[in-house]
Amino acid sequence: MKKIEKQRQFVSRHLDLFRCPTCHEPFTELQGNSIICRQGHRIDFNKHGYLHFLNGAADTEYGREMFLARRQLLTAGLFQPIIQAIAKALPNRPLKILDVGTGEGTPLYQLASLRPGLDDCLVGFDISKAGVTLATQLAMEAFFCVADLRQLPFNDHSFDAIVELFSPSDYAEFNRVLAPSGTLVKVIPNADYLGELRQLLYDDEDQHASYDNSRVKELFAKHYPNCQTQRVRYQFSIPDGLQAALVEMTPLHWGRGAKQLTPAELAAFHQVTVDVSLLITRKS
Repeated sequence: MKKIEKQRQFVSRHLDLFRCPTCHEPFTELQGNSIICRQGHRIDFNKHGYLHFLNGAADTEYGREMFLARRQLLTAGLFQPIIQAIAKALPNRPLKILDVGTGEGTPLYQLASLRPGLDDCLVGFDISKAGVTLATQLAMEAFFCVADLRQLPFNDHSFDAIVELFSPSDYAEFNRVLAPSGTLVKVIPNADYLGELRQLLYDDEDQHASYDNSRVKELFAKHYPNCQTQRVRYQFSIPDGLQAALVEMTPLHWGRGAKQLTPAELAAFHQVTVDVSLLITRKS
């Protein structure tokens, strides 16, 4: 079955998830390669099989090479303990799960593999066309789309769980699309996240040499006073040949003061610390 046909079938089964980004009315009809809302606005599936819900061009610096590097590292297990912790935080029943800032989709793919037989409805979105195009290539039952975090193309209370890894948040929109008693899991870096890479790239006094997540935690707690925090920290052994990919997959090397690492420095880079917090809340 062609990719576009699989995605059309998914949308046909779950048309009640989606609303028009222009008028906010529900999409009510699937006609050919288009979905149509009550007001007659139409969005077409593109050749990669996904829907582009933005009302303009995407504004992102994240390109295909960065996402390919990310997929290499994640496939090698860089985030596996994080994904396992997310899976344990979710209810053990069939869920409609929204992956915010899905990138190239590997975290959602790995999460699905940890929830076999539950028949979850899986949706991932990102502002990056390059990431979503790669995500559609994954061999999994899920739907991916290009969308705006600030204006989600989904109906009210349509998802049982929202998962977000290292992405910005819009809590008003999350609360709108999250069902009653739904679960939100937000993953943020701690101070030691990729600390060895920071040390290689920056001098100690550079602002990028350290990270403080206190403001993010405080804002989350302000919105969700009964939230829980779970720390996940471990050492990841970098497979030979993937050192450059690890540098490429993170915006850390974009900083003005970032050093250009030599082949010798990369070859000596054997392990890195993954240190994150899971911010977890269950909507009441």
